[in-house]
Amino acid sequence: MRMELDSSNLLVSESPQTATKKSKKKRKREKERDEGAAAAQLQNEPTINEQPRFDVKLHLVNNQFDKTPPVVGYFPSGYNPHKTNDINDAQEPNLLHAAPPSVKLYRNAQRTKVEKSSGEKNEKGRSSERLELVVSPNESNVEFVGNSYKGEAMAAQLCTYALGFFDKATQTLKIMPIAGNKILRMEPKLRGSHAADKELATFENAEITADQRTARLRQLNVQYGPKKSIIQDKKRQALRKGDDPLSQKDLGRKIENAPINKDALESISGHGARNIPPYNSSAITPQEAYPLDGIIITGEWDFLEDIYKILQVGGEVSSNAYPTFVCNRIQKLREIQFLKVPCNEMVNEDEVEKKRLSCIFSYITHLIKFKDQHSLDGASSARNHQFPSILRQKFFEMFNPDRRRLSVEKIDLLISYVLVLTLYADDFRTFPADVSNDLRMNPATVKSHYRNLGCKMEREKNKYLIILSVPLEFPQPKRKFRKR
Repeated sequence: MRMELDSSNLLVSESPQTATKKSKKKRKREKERDEGAAAAQLQNEPTINEQPRFDVKLHLVNNQFDKTPPVVGYFPSGYNPHKTNDINDAQEPNLLHAAPPSVKLYRNAQRTKVEKSSGEKNEKGRSSERLELVVSPNESNVEFVGNSYKGEAMAAQLCTYALGFFDKATQTLKIMPIAGNKILRMEPKLRGSHAADKELATFENAEITADQRTARLRQLNVQYGPKKSIIQDKKRQALRKGDDPLSQKDLGRKIENAPINKDALESISGHGARNIPPYNSSAITPQEAYPLDGIIITGEWDFLEDIYKILQVGGEVSSNAYPTFVCNRIQKLREIQFLKVPCNEMVNEDEVEKKRLSCIFSYITHLIKFKDQHSLDGASSARNHQFPSILRQKFFEMFNPDRRRLSVEKIDLLISYVLVLTLYADDFRTFPADVSNDLRMNPATVKSHYRNLGCKMEREKNKYLIILSVPLEFPQPKRKFRKR
């Protein structure tokens, strides 16, 4: 039997797995085709939202002490001072726009006065200026207040703010600083409510004196400072300790009734008359001629033990950190320990002498480094030198450097102090070559300073030996005779 099948009625069924695979491939091809067409269309279409570019000139505007820079603030409440009253516009469409809010800026009067007196040199004064901005909307009981000295403005600020203005006509971008370098947070307040803060504001704006600032810093140091700093502060306070206020009531009467020794006043004088350290012209020994206690006071010896501690541990004294005069005499300190005898008292005396000479060498070092720091030719050599705080303060009070330079009179006084200590270091018989090199002076000039101290000179081994003889004899000024 022969069977014929109609192809139109024949149903071909495929497995569901095959149909799924073909549909996935088809969808992938369609997706790739659509993406390609979209990319081609984007390339052919011109960019509509592209912003125009400008070639601008940048102009920086600096602070001017006679003008107030722009004040910048923001309203976290959402208030917009540029918008009109929407409620009034909705109720009365024909009503004119409401008046703009009033803006007032307050500045600290005392700080402004100091700022104007200092001029443009004090840029820090402007950054620390206290400002208060008040925005008062029209016909409203609420006003917005922002300040630069409390609240959010007291948070740490690690950047500098500036405001830019772009002028399309001149193609110029002006960048200028903002007032107080702060963006003020405008907080809403009822009118008159911040008047209760006047007492707090007065306390905050009050200026503290230098003594009060020093007392506060000292209190913080005592409470939270390291042990070494506390010990130094106690020694410093012991040196500055004055008389009891109760005992000063009758101080004037005691001074008036106190006997005055005129002979002592004539024999003992300070550096004010001859520009030299305190001396005693009627002294019998060289040690009495220039008392060492008048140069190095009692509280300063504890801060001069750097060389002594180096020798105690067997270290070497660096020639870069200490003058030539000191380095050439370190061996003298090392030899002191070999002069000891079995007697315990002599051992202690030698150790005391070694410590005394070490402190004298250290004091000479600080004087020379202080002179180098305030001179043009030696500033680099003393750049990293560390002064004890008690000596730095004393040197500034004695020599009073003006604009990091010493006057000629103060330089001569400092040199006189150095030369007197060199006499102590060499048992009042010294050669001026080393100290002349350290002071960067001509040896002849150093000799004249020694003569002004009452020293005499002798020739020894083709060198000049400086000797301090007593009683002191100072050179008399030469008389000028008129030529006939």
